[in-house]
Amino acid sequence: MPPIDVVELVMLVVLGYLCGGLLGAVWVCRLAGVTDPRWRGSRNPGFSNVLRLYGPRLALVTLSVDAAKGMPVLWLARAGELSPWAQGLVGLGVLLGHSYPLWYRLQGGRAVASAFGVLLVLTPYVALLCALCWALLAWRVRTAAVASLGAALLAPLASVWLAREYVAVVIVFALLVLVRHVWYIRRLTGDSTGE
Repeated sequence: MPPIDVVELVMLVVLGYLCGGLLGAVWVCRLAGVTDPRWRGSRNPGFSNVLRLYGPRLALVTLSVDAAKGMPVLWLARAGELSPWAQGLVGLGVLLGHSYPLWYRLQGGRAVASAFGVLLVLTPYVALLCALCWALLAWRVRTAAVASLGAALLAPLASVWLAREYVAVVIVFALLVLVRHVWYIRRLTGDSTGE
């Protein structure tokens, strides 16, 4: 493995952040000529809110955009033979860009679809197992947030089994998704109690 070029790594992390900040829900709804999902429903710019508001077609396009947007920069990181932790920093840049985009006043999504896309490049078997877990939980409990929490909790355990060199990276990704969901649930609870 070649030595890490710090300038190259920083550029890839910044590029990952910029790619992550392209919120699929905002662009898909704008192109479809419907109201920005940040102003309706749960006000979350993500798959589940678009699904509730506009149906499965726009939701699936949103999911695809959010999952795919960070893949090119991650392919560059892998092609450069960066270490797992360096690839993880690039992936974290994508997730932070999605969760805290500068041009949307740091008001982004909960990073579930983006995390799936990042994991699909870095640890595909972990990504697919978590996607299966998410689908089963969403079908069983009919709540995307619960399904996302379950998949995020499963990811580090699955990485111990399927991608040991990425365990620390997956733990950081899972923590970000968990923190975003806890914040989201607290905000919804506060809204429902009038706080």
